[in-house]
Amino acid sequence: MAFNYQRIIIKIGSNVFTQENGLPDLKRIAHLVEQIAAIKKQGKEVILVSSGAVASGRSLITISEKYDAIAARQLLASIGQVKLINTYSQLFERFDILCSQVLVTKEDFRDRMHYLNMKNCLDLLLQHQVIPVVNENDVVSVTELMFTDNDELAGLIASMLNAQALIVLTNVDGIYNGDPKAPGSAVIEEVAGSVVDFAAFVSSGRSQFGRGGMITKSTMSQKTAQLGIAVHIANGTRDNILTDVLENRVIHTRFIPNKTASGKKKWIAHSEKSATGIVQVNDGAKTALISAKATSLLPIGIVKVITDFKKGDIIKLIDEQDKLIGLGIAEYNADKARERIGQKNQKALVHYDYLYLQG
Repeated sequence: MAFNYQRIIIKIGSNVFTQENGLPDLKRIAHLVEQIAAIKKQGKEVILVSSGAVASGRSLITISEKYDAIAARQLLASIGQVKLINTYSQLFERFDILCSQVLVTKEDFRDRMHYLNMKNCLDLLLQHQVIPVVNENDVVSVTELMFTDNDELAGLIASMLNAQALIVLTNVDGIYNGDPKAPGSAVIEEVAGSVVDFAAFVSSGRSQFGRGGMITKSTMSQKTAQLGIAVHIANGTRDNILTDVLENRVIHTRFIPNKTASGKKKWIAHSEKSATGIVQVNDGAKTALISAKATSLLPIGIVKVITDFKKGDIIKLIDEQDKLIGLGIAEYNADKARERIGQKNQKALVHYDYLYLQG
């Protein structure tokens, strides 16, 4: 049975984009663009999240050994980004399709204003039948500000745009229940419901060019599927892979989408790394928050304000054992929260509508 998605995020990993010699695989990229054009012609919306700036840069310039890895990466990415977007632009032009460049950093997702500006820009591009080509801005993103890799970025874009599906293209057929090279290992074709600890059987060997291994992919995929978006992990080196995945004609891993969540909650769900404040809550409040009933966090349930935050910041809520319960948007600042600890009849610190619980 084919999957009928209207809005699809397609992520092309560096190990799909790049040949073994570290240079771009132009034939494969052209084949993927042809498939994307065919999907677009069916009236579907496509957003492309593509690695490949560094590989593209490598095809243009040789950098001396004396530069450290970060400097080399910045140089190659800066030159390569122009080449990358030109490659896509020329390939899409053959099908009378316009594409655009959208470069983002982690900071863009931390700030609600930036987030909404980016969302509006992407929505506008889609309304004008343009295919956005999104990539991390490697020129300004250095180490601590980097996404784990473009998988994380693709998951964020999928939830930001309320996509129905995210297709992650890598160089294996999906997530295996053991080492893909070992005899007897098979692709896990469906992952549903509860959180699976993939670390137990996913080999932690990293792909040669990519920053994120399969563990990263599995974690991101589960998080995205919990927000109501189907995730497909498939082999981008196979011919016709995109059309085959959408027609459900090829073995790959599919994460079945769970409940849907509001746009605000989707933003909060991906913001654990950027949460500023930490608030500890008592067991009574924890029980109320994780119960099936919609509950806000009231000052009476707060034990301690551990780190400062401003009104509107995303804060972490932890229990008395310091375990993360969830994330939420603070309705007022840390000083006011401290004044109201343990008090009845006070305004909620985190309203239920702006609360995302781990689980």
